[in-house]
Amino acid sequence: MLLRPTPLTTATVLAISALQGALPGPPAAAAPSLATYTLARAGSLTISAPVAVSLGSAAPGGRRSAPLGTVTVTDHRDPGAGVWTATVSSTDYTRTTAPVVTIGRANMSYWSGPATDTQGGGTFIPGQPTAASSVTLAVPRTAFSHTAQAGVNNASWNPTLVLSVPFAGVSSGAYTGVVTHSVA
Repeated sequence: MLLRPTPLTTATVLAISALQGALPGPPAAAAPSLATYTLARAGSLTISAPVAVSLGSAAPGGRRSAPLGTVTVTDHRDPGAGVWTATVSSTDYTRTTAPVVTIGRANMSYWSGPATDTQGGGTFIPGQPTAASSVTLAVPRTAFSHTAQAGVNNASWNPTLVLSVPFAGVSSGAYTGVVTHSVA
């Protein structure tokens, strides 16, 4: 698409040119400064994850695992979309009926598994490709990432959550916590 200057734009440019000729130049010892401007990418970088999942039940000292469901990152940023990192974090898990009891988030483990679907170029890297590489959610962890600016892309994976129930300090009942996926 060819953009033609409007009369207002042309007049503005001419007025600036006329002013530049009338103003004195910089002193001989002046050093030019480089001015930069970064153009923000158009489009969006989004992540979606299941709203709720039940891990079922386990006895004190037991473990319970379940797939979370599909998590998808969609990168529609232009120009040069591509590099992103998806992070997963967790809250503690609390039984809200009396007596209130908490299972710490360090008892929740996560592994992303491999991508179940990808589109676009670049390299898609699972944070924890196998069960043997699972990590606790005591701190935020990398769930998945994409390297190289390769244009519009997306990736999906179906992570697994593993809860290790402590032997002591827990009571029977339903515990609730929040697992959050974010992308930047």
